[in-house]
Amino acid sequence: MTTAIDKFIDVGLKLHLRDWPGEKTAFILLHGLASNCRTWDGVAHHLAAAGHRVVTVDQRGHGLSDKPEAGYDFATIAGDLQRLLLALSLEQPILVGQSWGGNVLLEFGRHYPQLARGLIFVDGGFLDLGRRPDGTWEQISEKLRPPNLTGTPRELIKQRLRTYHPDWTEEGLESTLANFKTLSDGTVRPWLTLERHMRILRAIWEQDVQAIFPRVTVPVLICAAGDSKNPDWTAVKCHQVDVAERLLPRVKVHWFLDTDHDIHVQKPQALAHLFLATLADGFWRD
Repeated sequence: MTTAIDKFIDVGLKLHLRDWPGEKTAFILLHGLASNCRTWDGVAHHLAAAGHRVVTVDQRGHGLSDKPEAGYDFATIAGDLQRLLLALSLEQPILVGQSWGGNVLLEFGRHYPQLARGLIFVDGGFLDLGRRPDGTWEQISEKLRPPNLTGTPRELIKQRLRTYHPDWTEEGLESTLANFKTLSDGTVRPWLTLERHMRILRAIWEQDVQAIFPRVTVPVLICAAGDSKNPDWTAVKCHQVDVAERLLPRVKVHWFLDTDHDIHVQKPQALAHLFLATLADGFWRD
């Protein structure tokens, strides 16, 4: 198995990366809100085994990357990614973003289409909080405000994750626990502060995805999770994906049925194989 190299790159702030070497088309993988780059490890192993270079990154405020006071809007975070690609001297990689990371790529695709060969939205990119039935900021900020887990024993969180996600691997559980800093007493603290979390959530709520879709000329693969245990939310998501499919100029959609929001953690092999099959069939060919 190819081993990742952990490194830091200064792009105006220091970003923490995990970098798997490879000679084939590079994949850059972005995590979701309050997550971290290690959640992509399972997918990265499969892509690297096929000969591809893979880079995963902790976005600003997350994981081991710098945590400045400002810059949690989409324009700034897309700019972080643009500077990272230039620093890595990567020629037209395929960019992948999960959840909020997909919405970051939506913004990136509007401003920097020449830098990417293709985009992949993994249960994100189409997120349109402002048009949800419960879409006022007051409703969204209350419903999606994260629980306060500071001071919770790490092992208790791991037990909860194992209960909620019985089919996740040990690697998947441990990578998700890396969303937190483990303190000397065995309890945790989220790397992303609550105040910054809510600023990012507000930016998602304010982002007008329907206005951006027609301006993204880079081919987009949408990977959506259908959860039969949450039919109301799945129905909303189906509508959002349908809108994205109608408005994006070049798009393909693949649904993962009976799958968690964290497709990349639950089904890393299937997700990686879809990426490779889509690359092989020429969808991202110029």
